[in-house]
Amino acid sequence: MRRFYAILAVLVLVVAAAAVRVQRQPTNWADYGGAPDNARHVALSQITKDNLAQLGVAWSYPSRDTISYVFNPVVVDNVAYVLARNNSLVAVDATTGKEIWIHENLRGMAPRGINYWESADRSDRRLLFQMNSYLQAIDARTGKSIMSFGSGGVVNLRDGLRRDPATLVKVQSSNPGKVFENLIILGSAAGEHYLAPPGDIRAYDVVTGKLAWQFHTVPHPGEFGYDTWPKDAWRYIGGANNWGELSIDAARGIAYIPTGSPTYDYYGADRHGANLYGTSLVALDARTGKRLWHFQMVHHDLWDYDTPAQPT
Repeated sequence: MRRFYAILAVLVLVVAAAAVRVQRQPTNWADYGGAPDNARHVALSQITKDNLAQLGVAWSYPSRDTISYVFNPVVVDNVAYVLARNNSLVAVDATTGKEIWIHENLRGMAPRGINYWESADRSDRRLLFQMNSYLQAIDARTGKSIMSFGSGGVVNLRDGLRRDPATLVKVQSSNPGKVFENLIILGSAAGEHYLAPPGDIRAYDVVTGKLAWQFHTVPHPGEFGYDTWPKDAWRYIGGANNWGELSIDAARGIAYIPTGSPTYDYYGADRHGANLYGTSLVALDARTGKRLWHFQMVHHDLWDYDTPAQPT
C-alpha cells in the first residue's frame, strides 16, 4: 500500500510539472511575487548545480536603509528597481550595478515592494507604489513622478471607505497589491479596532488613477452575504481586509483575495452571524470586481484567524 501511494505521489508531481510547463513562464521579475500568480518562480537557467560553487559577488550597491531587507526588487529588461539610499527608489543596471536614476524621499512607502506596468507598445512604463496611504506612479525610465496620475500625481486611499478620511491614520497594506492588465488591485491594513474602516478590495486604473471597481468585504443591502450580519452592519463594522497578499490567475482573469477577521477581532456580540467575508478566500472577476465564489475558513471569527498568505 505504501508503495502504491509513493507511485501515485510521483505521478501527481509529474502531471503537475507538465501542467506548469505549458503555462507561460516569466523571464523578468516584474512583480513582488515574480508574476501575478505570486508563485515566486522565474524561468532562468544561468545558475545550475554545475556552476553553483563558482558564484561570487559581481557588484554591490549600498542600501543604507532599515527596511531594505524586506523590500522585493523588481527587475525588467536588465534594470533592477531597488529601495536604497535612505528611503529612495533607485534604478540600477542589473549587470553592472551602475545607478541609472534615483527618486528620493519616499519615507512611508509600503515596505515590501512596488508594482511595474507597461503599455502594450511599451511606450509607457510605470512603477506604482503606496506611501502614507496614497497611491503614486513614477516613470520607470526616468524616475520622475507622473503628475497626470490621480490628483496632482497621487490617489488618496483613505477616500471611499465610509469613514471620515481625516480620522484614518493608515489604510495601506505593507504589500504592494497586484497589477492586472490596466488595473492595480489593492487590499488594506487599517487595523481591526472598533473604528477601523471596512477592508474593501479596490482596483484603480494604472494610467488615470481613477477607481475602477470596489468590492465590499462587509456586504451592503442587496449584496450576497448581507444576511450573514445584523441589519446595517456595513455602516459600523470594519476589517475583513486583505492586509496580506493576493494572487491573480491572469489567463482566467480571477483575483484570489484572502481576508482577515472583522472588527472588533476578539469580540462579536455586535455582529451576530457568519460575517461574510471575514476570514475567507474570495475569488473575484479581476476586471469587474464581481464575486465569483468564496470559501469562509472561520464563521464569526473571534480569534483573529486572519488568512494572510496568497493561494498559489
